[in-house]
Amino acid sequence: MIKDFTKLETFLVVVKEKSFSKASAKLGISQPAVTQQIKFLEDQLDAKLIERKKNGVRLTKEGEEVYKIAQRIAKCIQNAEQELLKVINKEITFIIGASFTIGNYVLPQIIPDIKEIVKNDILLKVDVSEAIVNNVLEKKYDLGLIESPIFKDGLIYREWMEDELVLFSNTKLPRYVRTEDLYKFKWICREEGSHTRKMVAEVFERLGVSCKKFNVISEVSSSTAVVNSILRSPVNKDQPTVSIISRYAIEDELKNGRLFEAKLKGEKLKRKFYITYLKERKNDPFLMNIVDLLLKLKK
Repeated sequence: MIKDFTKLETFLVVVKEKSFSKASAKLGISQPAVTQQIKFLEDQLDAKLIERKKNGVRLTKEGEEVYKIAQRIAKCIQNAEQELLKVINKEITFIIGASFTIGNYVLPQIIPDIKEIVKNDILLKVDVSEAIVNNVLEKKYDLGLIESPIFKDGLIYREWMEDELVLFSNTKLPRYVRTEDLYKFKWICREEGSHTRKMVAEVFERLGVSCKKFNVISEVSSSTAVVNSILRSPVNKDQPTVSIISRYAIEDELKNGRLFEAKLKGEKLKRKFYITYLKERKNDPFLMNIVDLLLKLKK
């Protein structure tokens, strides 16, 4: 098997120059070395590739086919070299896809650390987990950070941070809320299809709680919209407006006393965030440096 391109490159130059001696001068090697490399190719392929003539060289039928293949390989190598130059010259942007909670509340704290490794700009795309997984598979994103483990062939999934969902309001709540108390609240809910909504619905179903009986006053499409809706709702001690969200999304508001959290009595709403990337890039040291950094930043 031909393991390097040097001999094929010599072959291409001989064909282009139509002379062993001219190829020797252009490549900066001796003519016997050119002859030896062509002979090596012919021995490896068990076929005569070039016939010497008085007025130059002529390709055999097999040589014509090898010439076409060598040209394609040369083009691929040229394209690869151009891509490497883009990396060296910092022309490639590293693209991370992140689900809403991660992209809006977790990543902003660690993007500077990732940039330090990448030595270049990072483009952050925030979307639902399924869209992120698909874009990683299609090589549109270098890395995916998701809150829903949508498993697909061709991808590696690594458990990352642990997340906790909490009941919250702009009105002070008891530390623990019983399931029967959930019917007394006004609710802001995520839209259908949201992973958070799906997870909460499954927990409520297991606890025998009927979400259909909730007093839902609004459905919104993002964690940010949930937080803003609760912040702007009237403070009402008798009937607080509540929702359930990742604790990461309201950490600052909890600290400054603008929002209050509660937990379901006897139930912990916890989930894992995941890092996902292509299996074919598992030995990519550039990507693995970033994955290792993220794993060290577990909370």
